[in-house]
Order: sequence, then C-alpha cells, then structure tokens
Amino acid sequence: MIPQGFIHDLLTRVDIVEVVGRHVDLKKAGINHKGLCPFHGEKSPSFIVSPSRQTYHCFGCGVHGNAIGFLMEHTAATFVEAVEDLAQQVGMVVPQDERSPEQREKAKAEKARQQSLTDVLARAAGFYKDQLRKSPRAVAYLKGRGLTGQIAARFGLGYAPEGWRSLASGFPSYDDPQLVESGLVITPDAEPGQDAKRYDRFRDRVMFPIRNVQGEVIGFGGRVLDKGEPKYLNSPETPVFHKGRELYGLFEGRQAMRQRGYALVVEGYMDVVALAQYGIGNAVATLGTACTADHVHKLFRHTETVVFSFDGDAAGRRAAVRALEAALPHATETRTVKFLFLPTEHDPDSYVRDLGADAFERCVEGAVPLSRQLTTVAADGCDLGTPEGRARMLNQARPLWSLLPEGLLRRQLLGEIARQGQMPEAELQSLWLGAPPPAAESAGTPAEAPAEKPRWQPKGEWKPKGEWKGKGDWKRKGRDDEQRPAGPRATPSTPTDNAVRLLLQHSELWETLADEDRALLHDLPGVHGELIQWLERYLVNHGAAPWAAVETALQADGLAGAASKLSRPAQELGVEEQSPASDLSIAVNAMRLSRLGAQAAPAGGSVTDEDRRQALELMAQLRARHGVSSR
Repeated sequence: MIPQGFIHDLLTRVDIVEVVGRHVDLKKAGINHKGLCPFHGEKSPSFIVSPSRQTYHCFGCGVHGNAIGFLMEHTAATFVEAVEDLAQQVGMVVPQDERSPEQREKAKAEKARQQSLTDVLARAAGFYKDQLRKSPRAVAYLKGRGLTGQIAARFGLGYAPEGWRSLASGFPSYDDPQLVESGLVITPDAEPGQDAKRYDRFRDRVMFPIRNVQGEVIGFGGRVLDKGEPKYLNSPETPVFHKGRELYGLFEGRQAMRQRGYALVVEGYMDVVALAQYGIGNAVATLGTACTADHVHKLFRHTETVVFSFDGDAAGRRAAVRALEAALPHATETRTVKFLFLPTEHDPDSYVRDLGADAFERCVEGAVPLSRQLTTVAADGCDLGTPEGRARMLNQARPLWSLLPEGLLRRQLLGEIARQGQMPEAELQSLWLGAPPPAAESAGTPAEAPAEKPRWQPKGEWKPKGEWKGKGDWKRKGRDDEQRPAGPRATPSTPTDNAVRLLLQHSELWETLADEDRALLHDLPGVHGELIQWLERYLVNHGAAPWAAVETALQADGLAGAASKLSRPAQELGVEEQSPASDLSIAVNAMRLSRLGAQAAPAGGSVTDEDRRQALELMAQLRARHGVSSR
C-alpha cells in the first residue's frame, strides 16, 4: 500500500495542466484551461482544468478528479500504475513499504524487461510499416479492401516480407534473444550438437500492430494476402501480451467510444479497420480467442454500453453464447449489453462496404438486449409448449442467471424467466435461492383488499373563463444542439457553504483572514465547524496545498462526503471563480452581518439601515457570482 503522505506530496508537485494537456487540447480561459471533454462527445468545450486547485471538472457530464484520477479514467491505468507514472514524471520514487528488498528488485527488473520488449516490438512495427510502402502488392491488397492511406497510418498497418529472415535487416543482431521472447522470431528445437535455425514468425502477411491502452505495441496480428492457412496469425503469449486480456483497436477507439456512447466488439482485425474507415471508430476485436470476462471488464472501464457483433451462422451463435457468459458477471442495471447478429452472408467488414455506415448503425440500434439473449439461449432446443420443454428451459437458464451480480437486473430477469417457464416467481425464487415461499393464505380465502377511497368529484362543471395568453415572447426561440445530461437542479449555496468551500479549495487564503474572521469560522456549528477545525490541523501539519491534495487528505480522514456536498452546487451551477479571495471576503462579511441580525432580533432591537444596505449589497454580489441565497 502506497503511504498517504506520498500521495499528498505527489499531488502537490505534479502539474495537472501538463498531465491532461498530453491527452486533451487545452486553451487558456481566464485563470483556468478549457477543452473538449475526453469522457463524452461534445461540440463546445465544457471541460475545465484548474491549475490552482490541481483538478479537472466537466460541466457537461459531471466527471471530476485529480491527476491520478484522470490517468485512471482516461488511460484505464490502475491506481498504482497512475501513481508510478506521475511519480516518474516529477522524479519521485514510489515507496514500497510492504515489499522486501528482493521483491522490489524483482519487480523493477520485470518492469525493465517488459519495457525492453515493447521497445523491440515498436521497432518491428516501424520495420513492417516501411516494408508496406515498398510492397505494391500489399498496398494493392489494402486498397482492394477499401482502405485509405490515412486509415492505414492511423492503425500503423505494415507488411512482413516473404523471406525467412527479413527482420535481420531491421535489427542490429538477429540473434538477440528478445526477438524470440517477444514472439517475432521462432527457434525450433535443434538436434543435439547442432545450432537451432532461427526464422521470422510472420512472413508475407499484412501486419496489424496490437497496442495496449497506453499506446505501446505489445504484439501483432498478421493476415495472409492470398489463400493460405492460417488466415490470421497472432503473436504468442509473452510477458507483455495476453490474448485473453487485450483487445485490438482499444487504444485507437477510446475517444469514439465516449462520443458514441458504446463499444462495438467484432471478431476480426479487418472488421475494426474497415468500420473505422466508414466513420465507426468505436470497434474492437478479440485476438483469435473467445471473449473473456477480462475483456468485458476492460471495456466497462471506458463505456457503460457494450454491443457484441457476430455473424449469423452457427459459429457466430456459439461465439455469442460465450460472450454472454463473459458479460453476465459484469451486467448491472446501470450497464447495457446487446447482441447484434448480421445476415449469414456478411461480416461487419463486408456489410459496411456493401450497404454503408448508416445501414450498419441501424442494425446496431436493433441489437438484442442481454435479457432477451439470455432467455433465447436458455430456450434453445426447448419446446415451451410442453411442461418438459419449459422445465428444460428453466434448468438451462439457472446457471446463466446465477452469473449475474446481485441487484435489480438480476431480480428483473428472475421474473422474466419465471413468466417464460409459466411458473410463479415466488416458487422459482424459492427453488433457486433456497428462500422460504411466501406464507399461504388461509383456507383459500384471499386476503381482503383495503377499501378504496372515494375519488374526488368536482362540485360543479368547470368552465374556463377564457383562453390563456402568455405575456411576452415566452417561447424558447432556440436550443443548443448539444444537450447536457439531465439531473437535479443544484440547490444554491449559503454564504457559510461558500466560505468553507473556498477555504478548502484555496487553503492559502486562511492566512489572509483577520483573527476575528478565523474565530467566526472556527465557532461554526455542525459539519462547517468540523471542516474548519480539520483545515486548521491540516495547515499546521502540511501547510497550504492545492485542492487535489486537500481532497485526498479529506478522503483519508472520512470527510470527503461532507466537503463534496459543499462543492457540488458550485460545480452544477457552472461557477468559474475569477477571484477566490474576493469571493471569500464577500461570504465572510455576509456571515458576520447575518450573525449581527440574529443577535439583535431576540433583544427586540434591529439592525441599522446601514447594516441592511451593506447586507443587500453583499447578497446581490453573492447571487451575481454564484446564485447563492442569503440564508
């Protein structure tokens, strides 16, 4: 476990503008930076990166976080990987307290080994790319499949020449053992006393580099140009390449997945590239193996909707069953899984080339939902018109339904399966879950329903007094093409909320407050006072720090939820602070006047006219800045 103190120090040293700027085109906007959100499709920028807070926030889809969170969400890195990446950028060494020196040394050596292998594979990718330019035959093949030079360059396509040892011209030493370890070169078993003859694994094939989510080349897929077997040849399992975990096209398709709102899983490399050629860039392919739970888990880190596309033949149906089994453990009421079956004479590549992108997208819209696919698979070979057939269907459905995680979807599907099996849901639940059936009603007498309350009736016939006409041009004349996600309207913040929020997000402002202002804040009741007292302790131990570091410390002390409630209204209202110090002064003055008024009222006195005038001015400024109330 990485110490919390190290995370704090790391977040105070990294520059989130620099981190995000490697992945998003940012432009200066006042004291912040702005760009198009990488997590959802949008036409006008609503993604804000704050250098003072060291955080990002999108006013369109609501995502927010610090530099670590950005790398985890955008590159699908784990927490440890994101921390290690940032630490390397700023020259910090991640402490590994729980590992022995031997374990740390072993992990370091393994990482260096993997980096060395990806360097070898990247060099091979460059070699194959150069060979493609020199092969008119390979170029003609790609053009015949409808691909342009731009799409070939985007996916880094290449060509492995026909020779047995072509890679020898691309590497300084063909005897380098890493060529074998990376899967590029084969060394067959030699007879005793004889030298093994090395040769290239890929020969006379169009080459598809396989990248991980960081964009590193980790393997290859090669397709024959003419007839030959195997049609596709993949890299073997290596320290950096595992077929059951990786997806071809994931690195290239992440942005399109967020823009389109779903990931499309197909079966071949050429399907991915052809769909991208026609503007459908959110497709990925499994690497010569059935879809696994690891594949599905990885996809759900980038999107909440996955659509599996299969050929309509028997092999495609079998592949769909395996994909269903892989998807069920990850299916919830907040995620969507669908299954698309193309006509038997088509795969995605041929379909989009013959009928176009619009026709293919209409097929996606009509894809079968997971619930229907589950019941269809369960009913395969069953005559639902007979008790025997229905019993068999229920027997086949149970292991599939059991793969679902606990939740509303699992409960909903139980009812659907019970209806198809013509069995009471309560009985099926009792059989499958071992729960006792509901108590039987006595002597067959149904429970007496509560008496229905009489409906309200008008005393007389209602008649309109006249046609209602709105005043002025009340109709909305225009509407932004880009809709923001629906959600509850933000509740305006109070001056106390704003004062505490500003101090947490700009902790350096605490030193600018007068002693009487600090005392006023320190005496606040409830969660506001608790947060202020926490902030005082934090500043004594750590000094002022960016909001990203303060937020991490709040999480460690169990106060992140309370702080989040204060900052959420400002985020939802789209507040972009130009002068936090001025805003804090307004909020604290409003708090002081509010307290004076509260103290005067019980004694029968009143606030002076001057106090009222100042209060009204302060409230007006607060509303103008944040839409806050005066309570």
